[in-house]
Amino acid sequence: MRNRRYVSPKGPLIVYGNEGAKLVKAFRNIPGIDLCHVEKFSLLKLAPGGHLGRFVVWTKSAFEKLESVYGSFEKASEMKKGYVLPRAKMVNADLSRIIYSDEVQSVVRQIEKDVKRAVLKKNPLKNLNVMLKLNPYAKTARRMSLLAEDERVKSKREKLERKRQPISKINRILIGPNQELKDNDTNGFR
Repeated sequence: MRNRRYVSPKGPLIVYGNEGAKLVKAFRNIPGIDLCHVEKFSLLKLAPGGHLGRFVVWTKSAFEKLESVYGSFEKASEMKKGYVLPRAKMVNADLSRIIYSDEVQSVVRQIEKDVKRAVLKKNPLKNLNVMLKLNPYAKTARRMSLLAEDERVKSKREKLERKRQPISKINRILIGPNQELKDNDTNGFR
C-alpha cells in the first residue's frame, strides 16, 4: 500500500526485451518485484514518486534494444517517430569558468564600489529639524503657540487666586451671616 501516510518501499524493477513470457512467469509470484518491457518503459516505474535511485535489473536484450527505442545524440529513434534525445543546454557546464573568462569580463560592466543607500525618511511631525526644512514658519508658529499656552496658564492661575481670596467685610454684610454658616457647616454630609 502506498499513499501519503504509509509508504512501503518499492522493490527492484526488471526491464526485459525479447524473453517476455518466460521472464514474466518466473517473477510473477515474487512480491515486490515489478516487470516492464523496454518498449513500454515508464518513468513512473523507474522513479516512483519522483525519487531517483530504484534498483533496476536490465536483461541483455533490453539493454541492446535501448538505442533503437530512444536513439542517440547522433541519430533519431527508430521506434518513436520524431523522437531525439534531449541535448544538454550548455556545452561547457563549468559556469564559473565562463563567467570569469576574459571574453565575458571585457564586455560586462564594472562593479560599482560606491553603494548608494536610500535616505531614511523622517517624520516632520515628530522631527522639528525636518519640519523646519519643509516649513520655515513652523519655528515662529511653535514659539507663538508656546507663548499663548504660557499666557493661558498664567491667566487661569490668576482667576483661581481671585476666586480663592477671603471674603471682604462688605461682601459678608451683603451675603449675610447665615449664608456664611451654611458654607462652613461641617455637620452635614459631604
